[in-house]
Amino acid sequence: APGYRLRPAVASDAGFLADMLVEAANWSTEWRPKSRQRILSAPSTAHYVTGWPRDTDLGVIAKAGGQPVGAAWLRFLPETDAGYGFVAADVPELTIGVAAAWRGRGVGRALLRALAEQAQARGIGRISLSVERKNPAQRLYLSEGYQVVDSSDAQSDTMIKELG
Repeated sequence: APGYRLRPAVASDAGFLADMLVEAANWSTEWRPKSRQRILSAPSTAHYVTGWPRDTDLGVIAKAGGQPVGAAWLRFLPETDAGYGFVAADVPELTIGVAAAWRGRGVGRALLRALAEQAQARGIGRISLSVERKNPAQRLYLSEGYQVVDSSDAQSDTMIKELG
């Protein structure tokens, strides 16, 4: 057994999703971490979790020993409030975070797969994301079928996974 289990994300997970957004934003040890306050007050990052859950939101939580250790979720954002990985209003954007102690143990991959299954079951055709090229998670996304569709940004690539 992998030592963790997955379950759908619910309304009471909003605070943990915010924690994982902070983890995702601070993935690199090369620069000073941004504070939770800063990440959750900046519109460009806050819109990934504000008002969780909206009707069209979809998410998965990984739990170990009764504690959440990772989360992946999808949110549709309009062009007027586009996310970093915005492709189109009908393509939800992925956010994923795994607690430091649980990285490299398959949690991220399991979350990605479970979320893709949920999305496909709901009739969603594509998932997008934005990832900085230096982030080791990019290899995980590539291995899970995400493809780079836009690399015009200096640091980041926009990737898409086609479902079904």
